[in-house]
Amino acid sequence: MRETSWFLIVGAVLVFMGLAATTLRRLPVSAAMFYLAIGYVLGLPGIALLRLDMAADAHLLRTVTEVALLVSLFAIGLRLRLGVLERLWTVPLRLGFLAMLATIPLLTLFGVYLLRLDWGPALLLASILAPTDPVLAHDVQVHNPGDHDLLRFALSGEGGLNDGIALPFAMLGLALCAAPAGQGAELLNLKLAAGMVWGVAGAIGIGGALGWATTHAVAWLRMRHAQALGLEGFFALGLIELSFGAAQLAHTYGFLAVFAAGVAMRRVEHRASGGQSPRQRLGTVDAEDVDATAANPSKAHAYMTESVLGFTIELESIAEVAAMAMVGNVLATLQPALFTWHTAALCVALFLIVRPVSVELSLLGSSATPAQRRLMSWFGIRGIGSFYYLAFALEHGSADDVMPLMPLTLAVITASVVIHGVSATPLMNWYRRLRSGEK
Repeated sequence: MRETSWFLIVGAVLVFMGLAATTLRRLPVSAAMFYLAIGYVLGLPGIALLRLDMAADAHLLRTVTEVALLVSLFAIGLRLRLGVLERLWTVPLRLGFLAMLATIPLLTLFGVYLLRLDWGPALLLASILAPTDPVLAHDVQVHNPGDHDLLRFALSGEGGLNDGIALPFAMLGLALCAAPAGQGAELLNLKLAAGMVWGVAGAIGIGGALGWATTHAVAWLRMRHAQALGLEGFFALGLIELSFGAAQLAHTYGFLAVFAAGVAMRRVEHRASGGQSPRQRLGTVDAEDVDATAANPSKAHAYMTESVLGFTIELESIAEVAAMAMVGNVLATLQPALFTWHTAALCVALFLIVRPVSVELSLLGSSATPAQRRLMSWFGIRGIGSFYYLAFALEHGSADDVMPLMPLTLAVITASVVIHGVSATPLMNWYRRLRSGEK
């Protein structure tokens, strides 16, 4: 009976979200809010169909959220259809690197002096909450390749960059927690800095090279020999796994490598298509002779990249359901109180002080308008990325150090899903009207 109930629940949720997706886009709500609520209800004592414990199930939770992040990061990279040396890239790079470097020390200071945490747990908390979410920010991200709006492009690129960059700070926070008193400063050395530089540069190089090589190889086989036709989903999953695995093997940041692989695949298509959009290049595809389109020298790159993007977007949506339902279920089984003055103060500080200050500092001298800066400051969405790093910390750190951070992190995620989910549609509609008026 329990298995039958699961079939009914999962089937009903997927069918409902498939039917309601278009309607939800027009309402001030997000799909993530529904998934969060569903996971919570499934974990209530009277129902108890799913009971996940954040500490006991940390490995499972980390693995599932890792998969969700990898798929989403690759999909974001595929959406960013712009030459890598174009000036527009400077804004997401500033947000992904500089805003991150400003956010972590500000949150660390808040944790030490207001939440009364030690330096190790405070830095770990800051690292967990620093990355913006690449999975939940559908309404504020680039939807179609070729969308070069500064706000959407910047928020998309930031989400693709900073989930990987948070890793060394989380590792440093865990090391500080385990270090004997008075010896934490010894961890800050030239070796750490060199490792971070290599982690970023190596990941971008590995992911970019694999994305470039795989895309060219598949296109060459199709155009020259009519081989490797179909099964774009296999190419997508294979490239994601190869990029992540190679980056891990080289001791670089796997999330960043997967994002770079998606950007590289799109860059190959961009150059092959010339000045045309993928849709213009493809034209009308004959459903009875898809293989001819896939092997056409003038259309092969566009067809492959768009097919891979379509597959990863579908997979991303399924991963979002699973990840957010898990977050909601953990909330239902959480023992400490979720919302206290500590968690409320942290949410206010992060959303209204730390994020705006970090964005403004990182964008000094940039071309972003005041309205774009304000929206970038507001839409620092926290979600699955933070949940991943919390599970990672529980899996690799001491429970005594990490457990007190659990209600703080989950409160921020919950508040972000609700507050940013409610505000995304009206604020982005206002932004579109503003941009239309400027034109």
